Amino acid sequence: IAPASRYSGIEPVFHQGEARTMDLTHMPLDIAGLLALAAGLGWAAGLRLYTVIFVVGMVGYLGIAELPPGLRILQHPLVFSAAGLMLFVEFFADKIPLLDSAWDTVHTFIRIPAGAALAAMVFGGQGLEWQTAMAVLGGTLAAGTHFTKASTRAMINTSPEPFSNIAASTGEDVVVLTGLWLMFAHPWIMLVLLALLVALMLWLLPRLWRGVAALVSSFSLPRPAAGGHS
Repeated sequence: IAPASRYSGIEPVFHQGEARTMDLTHMPLDIAGLLALAAGLGWAAGLRLYTVIFVVGMVGYLGIAELPPGLRILQHPLVFSAAGLMLFVEFFADKIPLLDSAWDTVHTFIRIPAGAALAAMVFGGQGLEWQTAMAVLGGTLAAGTHFTKASTRAMINTSPEPFSNIAASTGEDVVVLTGLWLMFAHPWIMLVLLALLVALMLWLLPRLWRGVAALVSSFSLPRPAAGGHS
């Protein structure tokens, strides 16, 4: 196991009553790269949280790319090993009809705060203002992708065959891995794609929710007619 100094480097976030200006002199990325990483991690956490933690941790641990100080905790073997175990479980759970929706329901309370935390960690040491702003951004993106995914899966589960679930889940795996690569390799492209994805989610979510509401109402018991007799 590498020495503990590999996972340190997280500076104090802020001094009470003292505003901090951004200092990028010791950061491995420029402002565009940091923004793409923060927003991208929030977005991807809403789909595949454990994949995000595992892949980013391995990227830092193997020296493929240098992580910002706030994210270096992810490259500790204990952290990415735990994420890898959960990734293995999720890989199969996410491809089984109905179990995938149950998994999504539980992870409503995990993916969204985790997406906010990961986005804030990208700007660790840059002041409470930046970290708070990134937490809001990351949490919002995680919520958008999570609810889009969960609603889509609920609609897919109306089909009795399992192949559509497997196809949708595999597609999400590919999309997240591609997004993680773009965050590090081409941050400007990632930022543009994120803007397009947000616009798509804003258009798609209301339609998905109406479909889910109609699906739920179809399973509800019919109300007795007024004045009817049993």
